[in-house]
Amino acid sequence: MKLLHLSDLHLGKRVNGFSMIEDQEYILKKIINIVDEEKPDGVIIAGDVYDKTIPPAEAVKLFDDFIVSFSKRNVQVYIISGNHDSPERLSFGGRLMENSGIHISPVYNGVIKPISFVDEYGTVNIYMLPFVKPANVSGFFEDDEILSYTDAVGAAIKAMNADKSERNILITHQFVTGAVRSESEEISVGGTDNVDSTVFECFDYVALGHIHVPQNIGSQGIRYCGTPLKYSFSEVNHKKSVTAVELFEKGNIEVRTIPLIPLRDMKEIKGSYEELVSKSFYENTSYRQDYVHITLTDENDVPDASAKLRVIYRNLMKLDYDNTRTRNKKNPEALAEELEKKTPIELFSDFYEKQNGQPMSYEQTNLVKDLIEKIWEEML
Repeated sequence: MKLLHLSDLHLGKRVNGFSMIEDQEYILKKIINIVDEEKPDGVIIAGDVYDKTIPPAEAVKLFDDFIVSFSKRNVQVYIISGNHDSPERLSFGGRLMENSGIHISPVYNGVIKPISFVDEYGTVNIYMLPFVKPANVSGFFEDDEILSYTDAVGAAIKAMNADKSERNILITHQFVTGAVRSESEEISVGGTDNVDSTVFECFDYVALGHIHVPQNIGSQGIRYCGTPLKYSFSEVNHKKSVTAVELFEKGNIEVRTIPLIPLRDMKEIKGSYEELVSKSFYENTSYRQDYVHITLTDENDVPDASAKLRVIYRNLMKLDYDNTRTRNKKNPEALAEELEKKTPIELFSDFYEKQNGQPMSYEQTNLVKDLIEKIWEEML
């Protein structure tokens, strides 16, 4: 059995004010081309189909066209909701779409039945676990103490009663401990969303979503496929791809990647204003088409630099300076970037220490963590 593993489409996303819908439409067509070439038995979409719980109409239409393309090709599709999705909205009509080979995980209700198939090596069971928090799971297992994300995912998996003698696949959307993050992902409260990979021991392949960097966690059997597009400049050097998984006899899988080439790449450019507006610098590159982050090295600010540079670099997303002034003193933009990388608990801790002249105690830290987590749960 061959499957293609996708995740984190984030349809409808805007990056630095730029709509990515055209780029997303382009890359989804490239994925359809890969499906035509690879002829997989199924396609996995491991959460964060949309970037917002209430996605824009153009994003919904784009996804509708995408899954209809699979249905026309008689390719089975397995879709779960991620932390950016509304599970209720995403699963609407899911039971009707089953007949077209489009399998969408419902809102978690304590019971996950596998979708099973038989090939020349036996039975393959696919379990679909959407993004869950401890609060989403604890009500279904009152006899279990579910305090952490590992507890929650572990309880949900235990209830599946997966037959370890058969080949089992799990599709889920969580942060597994040890994964490398990028700036375009949501930062959790003090790392409380970590899930230990030991809970996945009964699965031959775990198709993960949530982390934007393609990577294995411990082995090729637990894998993040990453986003199909770059969604921040921290991903400039990432190689985006689709993950292809082939299952043979029990214990034998093959995992490989198929490159994805975007309509526009993300690039970082550094130099003086005069260097960057020189035709000899940009005429033989794709910089004029790409999304770019420009860092000017001029000692003095260039008047209307953004407007002037956009005449050449149409998709200038970000502009800053690297000179004596900025190296000696952080400018507001650099300070804002630094703050964006901090978790809510880190920001609160910094504020508390400045106000009181001492760090928070262990008990105070745990209290604030609990309060922030409760606030977040009420907001989502």
